[in-house]
Formats: sequence, C-alpha cells, structure tokens
Amino acid sequence: MYEQSGTTDLAPRPVHVPEALVVDFDFYNPPGAEDDIQLAWKRIQEEYPPIFWTPHYGGHWVATHGEDIKTIQLEHERFSQSTMAIPLPVPPRPPSYPINLDPPEQAPYRKLIMGAFLPKAINELTDTARSLAISLIEDLAPKGRCEFQNDFARVLPVVVFLKMMGLPLEDRRMLTPLAETSVRDPDPHKKGEAQHAMARYVEGWIEERRKNPGSDLLSRVVTAEINGRAITHQEQMSVSTLLLAGGLDTVASSMGFVALFLAQNPNHRARLRNDPAILPAAIEELLRRFIGTNTVRVIRYDFTYKGVDFKKGDIIQQSGLLYNLDEAINERPLEVDFDRQGSIQHVSFGSGVHTCPGQILARREISVFIEEWLKRIPEFEVTPGTKPELRTGMVNGVTELQLSWPTS
Repeated sequence: MYEQSGTTDLAPRPVHVPEALVVDFDFYNPPGAEDDIQLAWKRIQEEYPPIFWTPHYGGHWVATHGEDIKTIQLEHERFSQSTMAIPLPVPPRPPSYPINLDPPEQAPYRKLIMGAFLPKAINELTDTARSLAISLIEDLAPKGRCEFQNDFARVLPVVVFLKMMGLPLEDRRMLTPLAETSVRDPDPHKKGEAQHAMARYVEGWIEERRKNPGSDLLSRVVTAEINGRAITHQEQMSVSTLLLAGGLDTVASSMGFVALFLAQNPNHRARLRNDPAILPAAIEELLRRFIGTNTVRVIRYDFTYKGVDFKKGDIIQQSGLLYNLDEAINERPLEVDFDRQGSIQHVSFGSGVHTCPGQILARREISVFIEEWLKRIPEFEVTPGTKPELRTGMVNGVTELQLSWPTS
C-alpha cells in the first residue's frame, strides 16, 4: 500500500469502475523499477488489463497498449491536457502554457516557444553544447571515473538551456534539485514546494527582463504578444516556468539511460565508435527503447471507450514508454537494434500538437554526448560494486550512475 504524508488512504472505487478493472498500482513504485524501469513498465503492459483503474493518488485510469496511448495523446476533443501530473501539487499551481491548453487556445503559446528553435538557433546551441561537452569530458577522462549524472548529464543540457534563457549558469546547482522533486517526488507537498520555488525564481527574472529585455528566450516570452495583445504577467509566469521545468530535467534523464546502456553493452558502443554514420538511427532506437514520460489526460465528457465507461473529470495516465515497447508498434521492442528495418516508431517526445518543441535540440545534445564521449572514453563500465539509482515519476530518470574506465 502506498504511504503518503503519514496516511495510507486509497481512493474508493467509483461506481462506474468495475471491480475487475481495479489494480493496486503505484506508478512511482512499479515492482522491479529499482533494477530496470523499462522492464518494470513492460511487465505492467503484459500482466494488467489494457485499461485499468488504480486507487493511488486520488484514483486514476492507466492505458497500457500503444494503440490506446496514441489515441489519448492525439484526440484532445475527448482527452484534455488540462492536467499533466499526478498527484496534483499542494498548494496547487496555475496551469502551464501551452502544455495545459488544448487546441485552438494552445497554438499561439506554442508558436511563441517554437520561434526559439529555428535552425540557426539550434546550430548555435549545438556548437555551445559541443564545446562544453569536450571540455567536460577532457576534464573527466584522466580521472578514470565519474558520477555521470552530476558530472555530465546535469551539466551539459542544463548549461545550454540556461544560456538559451539568459539565466546565470551557477544557478543550475540550486535549480536541478527542484526539477528532480517536481517530476519524481510522489509527495504532493514536496512537489508543490519545489514548483512554487521555481516560480518565485522565474518571477524575479521576469521583473528584471521587463526593465532590461535582451535577445534570450526569457526576454522573448516577457515581450511577446498573444492574439494581438501584450502577454500578461500570469501568462509570462506560466510559459516561463514550463520552460524551466522541461529544460532542467528531460535531456539529463535521457542521457543517463543512454550512458547506462552503452556502459553495459560494449558491442553497441563499438559500433557507434567505428561507424558514426549509424548515429542518427541509433539515437532514435535508444530514444524508443528507454525514454517516455508518464503523463496524464483528463476526460472531457462521459463516453465509453472499448467497453470502458469514462466519466467527465476522470484522469487517465498514458506512458509513452509503453507505446514504444508495444509489440504491435515495434517488433522485438526490448531489443536495441541499430539496424532496425523500417521506421522506428516512438512517442518519446509526445505526439500531435503537444510534441516537445525542444526535440531537435535534445537529439543534438544526445548526439554530441555520444560522439565526443566515445572519442575520449571509448571503454567504460558501471563501476564494480555500485548500482545505478533509478526513479520513476512523471519523467523516468537515472539519479545516480557511477562509471569507470581505464586510463593510460
């Protein structure tokens, strides 16, 4: 039974939920996740009904099959993204734009963000990422060991993001623990405290940008117009805090899983080192196999879907990872195959109108990591006697990864 803030309360089964569809499932603690998060979620897909209801975190539905997950992600007329996290933070926070808006209201806010990810800007950010990666790796290589998350994964993409936003680079040490709590702590009070702390931080910089706007992304938000009018303070806060939360954790978590796989699979590592031309396909395969957020949607009105009665206001979780690992979507889904035939199907960055606007930059940063790391540290492993620390949440992540390698 899940224990939260000294209580063991589970939500009562609503009358419209059949007892046969009730599963005691806590997505922050799926069995076996401490050893392998992806396999833990795969077992849920194999062992539980395609759609079931759990009494944890106020009670919510869970969809486990790829076809249903894609439907939930794409059909905003029935499945709203007005809520994106469970449990809801305490105290509650205002909605995040554009991710908590459905079309057509979502479009102008997304357009505002997308302007920062045009090809010229992405190329400049890639150059920044490469220079930083080389510097970090050349500093680490002679040491023969590192804690990958703190020494690299929480540095490279976070520094690039802070530069993009025009925020002090030294603030990453304060901000990254807040992001970790925000996306992976099941305690709604701790989650709420972290999210409000990030909001207070952003608000101070919004005030500064009003007085001294520049060319950075935060200035773009502060000085924007939405639907022909100046953006309001609440809208500035909403967009900026969403950017902060996404930029501080998502790529760092992805890099951790990629590094863990490469540390444990020397043949794949050698292929990437000896045949750089396969890198783009390899990155898509690694994203498919390991990455996927566990987000939720809200049922907009009563309807029946594949024999399951949904009621207005019900929350349903759909893990992108389960789409990626569904045999009906990808053959041999647990196998990492850099030569996979046909298109690699995944929703690791979401799909439809809510596809992550930073996906191209994320791919570039992962590519830079693999290229520059394997040039300088071609052979490495999980340090003997250590165990990677893995955590589930709204975003699955590696929280600690000790790596070691021979030095000349």
